[in-house]
Amino acid sequence: MLNIAKQEQLINEEIREKEVRVVSDEGGQLGIMSSDEALAIAESKNLDLVLIAPNSTPPVCKIMDYGKYKFEKAKKEKEARKNQKIIETKEIRLSLNIDTHDFETKLNHARRFLASGDRLKISIRFRGREMAHPEIGEELMKRFADALADCAAVEKAPKLEGRQMLMFAAAKNQKK
Repeated sequence: MLNIAKQEQLINEEIREKEVRVVSDEGGQLGIMSSDEALAIAESKNLDLVLIAPNSTPPVCKIMDYGKYKFEKAKKEKEARKNQKIIETKEIRLSLNIDTHDFETKLNHARRFLASGDRLKISIRFRGREMAHPEIGEELMKRFADALADCAAVEKAPKLEGRQMLMFAAAKNQKK
């Protein structure tokens, strides 16, 4: 049974094919020959014979320094991972009877999160009799969104889900 998860290529004596198409270390075609001949050529140059296209007919092998190839491949993958930006969702909880200074503090936290490239989830939890006045929560969310209008865009408008009202916001594009 073929192991699909196996990423490594077959090298040198692991290649069991009778005939292979050989590509030299400079990139030129050396033609179709037996795998033993190809291995002898690779060993004469102090390099490895690597199976790079096992599904073609005949299979394609390349003469190369396999250790150097693996090192450069790992280096490219590491560089690609380093350049990725993972966008996190940060949550800011407001309450219905929030005071002005607390509101400003939450606003500053939101600006900081947006500046670092994160998405925002703004939520209000309704407790007890507060459920009778969801319009107050909606008004508070609107005020928060208006205060952030210069640096954020509302992705999802305020919506009541059970005892919680949620709104999502993300930073506006800076490249305009």
